[in-house]
This record gives sequence, structure tokens and C-alpha cells, in this order.
Amino acid sequence: MDSREVAGWMAYERVTGPLGPARGDIQAAIVASTIANSNRGKRGKRYRPEDFIPEWDRPEAAAGPQDEHDHLRLIKQLNAQMGGRTR
Repeated sequence: MDSREVAGWMAYERVTGPLGPARGDIQAAIVASTIANSNRGKRGKRYRPEDFIPEWDRPEAAAGPQDEHDHLRLIKQLNAQMGGRTR
């Protein structure tokens, strides 16, 4: 798969939602929030699907501000992981 195809799939995901395991996490979170809300009581906290989505592989850097150097480092890392080359 070349970078053009990867970009195409990334654009497709923006329109249709995530593919693969991330989509399953969202589907499970919707079910979990529905069950939790139906059992919460009248004054209980209202749950949202986001409350049940696990935090897999989220970089610790995302918690703080990112600058252009962080973005460039991430792009280079992703490029290398996908077998890309730099000029």
C-alpha cells in the first residue's frame, strides 16, 4: 500500500467513521452507555458512549500542547512505520 492509498483510506474514515477495532470499540461503548443509562436511577449520572471507550495507544504527548516539532516527529515516525522514504 503506498502513501496515496493510505491517504485515501484516511479520507474515507473521516467520512464514514473508523474502520477496524476502533469501530468495534465505539459500537460496544454505545451498547454499554445504553445499559448503564437504563439502570442509573432517576438522579444518577447520564452516561455517554465516550465514557466507555478505552484509551488504547494514545500517546502521552497528546495530553499536553504540541508544537510543529512534535507534529513533524510524529509524521516521520508514521512514514517510517509504513515503509515510506524521505527525499
